[in-house]
Amino acid sequence: MSHSKKTNETHHKAALAKDLKKRRGALCIGSGAHFIHDGFADMLYLLLPLWQAEFALSLTQVGFLRTAYSGAMALLQVPAGMLAERWGERILLCLGTLVTGLAYLGLGSSAGHLTLLSVLLVGGAGSTVQHALCSSLISGAYEQGPRREALGIYNFSGDLGKVAVPFLVAMVISGFGWRWATTGVGVLGVSSGIIAYLLLAGLGIGARPVVANVSKSFETKSLLQKRDWGITDRTGFAALSAIGVLDSVARTGFLTFLPFLLISKGADVGIIGVALAMTFAGGATGKFVCGFLASKFGIIQTVVLTEALTCFGIALTLPLSLYWTMVLLPVIGIGLNGTSSVLYGTVSDFICSKRQARGFGLFYTLAIGGGASAPVLFGVLSDFSNVETTLKVIALVAFTTIPLCKILVEPLAKADKTSL
Repeated sequence: MSHSKKTNETHHKAALAKDLKKRRGALCIGSGAHFIHDGFADMLYLLLPLWQAEFALSLTQVGFLRTAYSGAMALLQVPAGMLAERWGERILLCLGTLVTGLAYLGLGSSAGHLTLLSVLLVGGAGSTVQHALCSSLISGAYEQGPRREALGIYNFSGDLGKVAVPFLVAMVISGFGWRWATTGVGVLGVSSGIIAYLLLAGLGIGARPVVANVSKSFETKSLLQKRDWGITDRTGFAALSAIGVLDSVARTGFLTFLPFLLISKGADVGIIGVALAMTFAGGATGKFVCGFLASKFGIIQTVVLTEALTCFGIALTLPLSLYWTMVLLPVIGIGLNGTSSVLYGTVSDFICSKRQARGFGLFYTLAIGGGASAPVLFGVLSDFSNVETTLKVIALVAFTTIPLCKILVEPLAKADKTSL
């Protein structure tokens, strides 16, 4: 073998090793950010009953607190995706994580509803960067590889955060109170933002995009002018987004008012923390189970199954005792998060490769925005009726996603043919 050939093979192996390192780095950092941000967002479900009791809030006011965080996160998804196309994912992801951490540091000194509302708006605005930008980083890294599997791992990491963070926070609250717990979470958020930046910079991932010359970018430019959002199938994307919105409404509504249902059955803060952890543990299991089911039986069949499980599971919690409700929660969790896992893994099928950040941003805006509206609307309903009636309505919302699945059949078939 000639010296030049050996040199070429050595360079080729080095390039492959470097590419693999970047892929794994993007997946690990994106998954870590998902763990942190989802854990931070869902620990709010544990804090809401405590704030209601301490500050004498109505359920509508409680709903506004949750909506403030989710609403800010939803509204800025698309701007975050667009800014990433100009500035790169790295700086935005790290700044957003820092802002969220600082917001949680500020929660510890809150003195009332307006202060909580303001701080949660800031925290939600910071957390807006995570979903679209991490999804874009991972989708880009695995464009020529197992992208759906990588996104599945990324989604699963968020569920691990949902299990671990509320459980640990519940333990801290039991011993030291909620103010110390939110302060500790804030320190973790600030540290995570700094570490993420250093890791991404070391790997050379997520930097400001390099502008190509006119001749090379002409074809891409023409494509983007025709598909401003990068949507390759409007019907498929619209149906997927509608299912995502309703699924998010049901999930956020149930998780917001589950603690109040448990309190009416005799639960304390420790039990609520365990209950949320059990629900999210079921959701984490659902990521794997539903990923397998989607591959084995199809996306449509899996979504129908998970939404039916969510609907009937929520309805069953109403007459059950606290003990049997706790037993049922992991099963409900499978349905609650199983659907989102399948939906998120399908978004990239309807988005062209050059608009992944923007396309994911649009989808997450719609889905998270739907979920953001749920706490206020269901809070008003709960104040006028009761929590049990609200949960019945939430169960019906979950059921309405099933007829929409029929619209997805043809677009998914087209996407499968295109990928072959």
